[in-house]
Amino acid sequence: FTEEKLGQAEKTELDAHLENLLSKAECTKLWTEKIMKQTEVLLQPNPNARIEEFVYEKLDRKAPSRMNNPELLGQYMIDAGNEFGPGTAYGNALIKCGETQKRIGTADRELIQTSAINFLTPLRNFIEGDYKTITKERKLLQNKRLDLDAAKTRLKKAKVAEARAASEQEVRITQSEFDRQAEITRLLLEGISSTHAHHLRCLNDFVEAQMTYYAQCYQYMLDLQKQLGSFPSTFLSNNNQSSSTPVQSVSTPSVLASASASLPSVSNSIVTSGISELKSSSGSRKARVLYDYDAANSSELSLLADEVITVYSIPGMDSDWLMGERGNQKGKVPITYLELLN
Repeated sequence: FTEEKLGQAEKTELDAHLENLLSKAECTKLWTEKIMKQTEVLLQPNPNARIEEFVYEKLDRKAPSRMNNPELLGQYMIDAGNEFGPGTAYGNALIKCGETQKRIGTADRELIQTSAINFLTPLRNFIEGDYKTITKERKLLQNKRLDLDAAKTRLKKAKVAEARAASEQEVRITQSEFDRQAEITRLLLEGISSTHAHHLRCLNDFVEAQMTYYAQCYQYMLDLQKQLGSFPSTFLSNNNQSSSTPVQSVSTPSVLASASASLPSVSNSIVTSGISELKSSSGSRKARVLYDYDAANSSELSLLADEVITVYSIPGMDSDWLMGERGNQKGKVPITYLELLN
């Protein structure tokens, strides 16, 4: 080996196919480790918690159960809400938010557990199992190659016929052992393709677990938004209004609806100045939705009470309508369902 490094001895090269397989195995090992470690960071951002879990795993003991961050925040909110009084608007909202945060914490715990079983464990099994076996057989192949090259060198140096015969016999034996070990290593390395296929299935399981988690979180927050939206709008005044400024809108969406229905002229007079100003300009304004509205057709935009959307006017548009925009969605919205914000 030293003579090879110094360039004094010839080296038997592995065939190109085997070299490619070895390169593929090393690449797979490198990226599997990186993906595995970063997934662990994603699922558990706290490095101290990861170290603790690792220690307990090595000691073959179960780590103590602790609240995760969403659960802890949820508990604080619930405790604060009970302290302020569940009968108050803020206390009630805190309790509802806290319950939702705890549900998100439970979903987060399920995501970690599912991902550990279906994704992280197979990746770790490859690193600690299959690849260790490949490394062991690769070292054996290296040793067999060195034995073969040493035998070839002795054959070249042999002067006496008897020594040459013994060296030739040694070369045949070491060549046979080298070829056999190369075949064993090749068969193991060709299994990397099936490893990729297995890891692909595990990746699909991980994506499905994430999809379930995010869908649950979205549904929880949607439900929470609807619950908070049912509160009187006097408790949801604009952030840019001072506490001393009286709220101009009527207290609840239902009252607004009845007022609008029975006294359309009064309702219109409240927003007329702001709407006319908006229609005369080419700009846009933020508006709060006063109560739910279901779109009658594809040109209209469905609305939820108390959400905030962007509105603007288009030349030639009916005087009772504005264009509404929410993210990538846009459509016509009725003026009587809106309260323009300062």
